[in-house]
This record gives sequence, structure tokens and C-alpha cells, in this order.
Amino acid sequence: SMSLKNLYPGRMVSSVYEMDWEKLALTYRGVIFDIDNTLVPHGAPADDRAKELFSRLHGLGMKTALVSNNGEERVRPFAEKVESIYLYKAGKPKKDGYERAMQQMGTDTENTLFVGDQIFTDIFGGNRAGLDTVLTEPIDKSTDEPQIVVKRWFEKPFRKVRRDF
Repeated sequence: SMSLKNLYPGRMVSSVYEMDWEKLALTYRGVIFDIDNTLVPHGAPADDRAKELFSRLHGLGMKTALVSNNGEERVRPFAEKVESIYLYKAGKPKKDGYERAMQQMGTDTENTLFVGDQIFTDIFGGNRAGLDTVLTEPIDKSTDEPQIVVKRWFEKPFRKVRRDF
């Protein structure tokens, strides 16, 4: 359903790297991440910070998945470095990618968290798939592609935490 409330994130954080993952691991068994401007600047390879985060999550017993609209040549090398399940050309905001990621992780909508930096693809899709969603600040806005710069302007009214309407 094209419900406006699906455009609001469940919560907002400045960075994935500042989230309390030890606490979140008590509730969530799986985490789905967007890559570009969520984990690293757009187009950047997996860095030490990303690798450490994923090994921390795996150490907490959490499963991880990368769900990206980018092609395999972008997503696979990143996924290999952080040792995560991945889906490329996922077609977000369609629900399929999120659902396939949960199937692969063996998790469901109750125990999976989604984290991304864009409202109209990431958050809209995650909410439609029935997941708890987290919107992060983009890591480096200057690396956004032109069409994303435009979308961020339209995102402004929705960059607040979802309230039940």
C-alpha cells in the first residue's frame, strides 16, 4: 500500500558506527544494510571500520546481509571483505530483496533490522517489507550521484522519526 507513513524511518541515527549493537543484539538476529553512504562513502571499498563492525555483529551472533541496487561488481567484493550475505540489483524499494535477504539469513520481520541512508529506496522498501527501519545520515554527501542529490531535497520532510498517524 502506498501509505505515507512508510516513508518515515522507525528511528534515526547519525551513523551505523555509533549504534548500540550489543543492546540491539538482544532483540535482532539479523541486520540488512545498504552499502553506499550507509557503511562507506559512495563507491568506496570496505574499510577497516566496516570490517570491524561486521565482525563485531557476527561475534554477537547476528547475521548480516547487504542489499543494494548496484551491480554485482560493486556489491560482491564489498560483501567478501565483510564476510556477509549479499543481494545486488535488488530493486529497492520493492520488497523482494529484503525478503530474500531474510530467507538467506534465516530471520523474519520480527527479528530483522534494516539500516540505510535514503528515504525513497531504503526506508520505504524496508517499511513495506514490515521491518524495523533505521535511517542514517549519509557518510559523505559530496559522493552522492546527481539524481540522489535531487532525491535528498525531497526527503527533507520525511527525515523525522515515524509516529503512528
